[in-house]
Amino acid sequence: MEYYTAILSLHVIAVMSWMGMIFYQPRLYVYHQENKENKEFTKIVKIQEYKLYKYIGLNAMYVAILSGAFMIYLNPALFKMPWFHAKLSVVILLIIYTFSLGYYRKQLEQDDCKRDGKFFRAYNELPTLYAILIVTFVIMKTIPVYFSIFISLFFIIIMYMIVRKKKNSNTLSI
Repeated sequence: MEYYTAILSLHVIAVMSWMGMIFYQPRLYVYHQENKENKEFTKIVKIQEYKLYKYIGLNAMYVAILSGAFMIYLNPALFKMPWFHAKLSVVILLIIYTFSLGYYRKQLEQDDCKRDGKFFRAYNELPTLYAILIVTFVIMKTIPVYFSIFISLFFIIIMYMIVRKKKNSNTLSI
C-alpha cells in the first residue's frame, strides 16, 4: 500500500489525458465533416486526428486501465463496494467509446464516413455524461439513482436537440 498514492496519481494523470483526447477528438471530426470539400484543411485535420488518437488517447487509456487494475490488486476491497461496480460499468462504456472514435477516425481517413457534423456534435456529449457519473460515484461512494437517471435524461435531451432537423433555416444551430 505504500505505492498506492503514487499509482493513484499516475492513474488520475492518465485519466485526464485520456479524457482530453475523448473530449477533443469528436470536435476534430465535426471540423473534418463540415469542411470535407476543403482537401487541404482535411489533410491537416487527418494528421491531428491520427496523432491525438494514437499517440495520446490510446496510450493514456492503457495507462489508466493498467494503473487502475494495479490499484484494485492493491486494494481488492473495492470489489465489495456497489459504487465501484457502477464506476467500472461506466469505464467500460468509455473504453467502447474510445474504440468507436478509432472506428470513425479510420472512416474519416478514407473519406468514407457517412456521419455528419451534427452527429459528432451530439456524440461529443457522451463522455461528459460518463465523466459526471464516474466522478459522482467516486466522490459520493454511492450510486445516486435519481441523479444518475436525471443527468442521463438531461444529456439525451441535449443530444436530441443537437441532431434534430431545423424547421427554419434562419435558426442558429448549437
